[in-house]
Amino acid sequence: MDLVLASGNPGKLAELRQLLEGSGHVVRPQSEFGVGDAEETGLTFVENALLKARHAARATGLPALADDSGLCVDALGGAPGLYSARYAGGHGDAARNIERLLRELEGVPDDARGARFHCAVVLLRHATDPQPIIAEGSWSGRILRAPRGSGGFGYDPVFLDPENALTAAELEPAVKNTISHRGRALASLRQRLDEI
Repeated sequence: MDLVLASGNPGKLAELRQLLEGSGHVVRPQSEFGVGDAEETGLTFVENALLKARHAARATGLPALADDSGLCVDALGGAPGLYSARYAGGHGDAARNIERLLRELEGVPDDARGARFHCAVVLLRHATDPQPIIAEGSWSGRILRAPRGSGGFGYDPVFLDPENALTAAELEPAVKNTISHRGRALASLRQRLDEI
């Protein structure tokens, strides 16, 4: 079954394709259909994922898969949270977002730099689906003082996974996909799809 991914983010598309490999679902980005991004006006990750999925399903007529995810830092009261992609102003400027995050954490000791990535994934069978399939996942770690690693995207270079002592940007993609917030949410979604 073809699914339209309600995102144009190439890093997210690659991760989702890898995570859904072997599921029988072909994930196609909404940009392939000339669909732009939905306005993210929700107050939670789930609400934003629903808005994005409905927008993509309505525009393409296909079942839509959307996620909304972000980084929640304890010392910042959960920020950047819903505004992770546009924390420094422009949407998706990872370098500037990381700069702002590190600036706001200056002087915060290492043991108080706890953070977690959170992801809400939504699958709509059609634009007016009254029973969306919703799955969530979280990944706890710590924010470093400087970026490390060249893989991944977004905040990955400053997010340290405590179990591996590597940043998300240093982890092999296969390892990251089994422990990440998006990997956990999609594993839960796949299980629900199998049950349906």
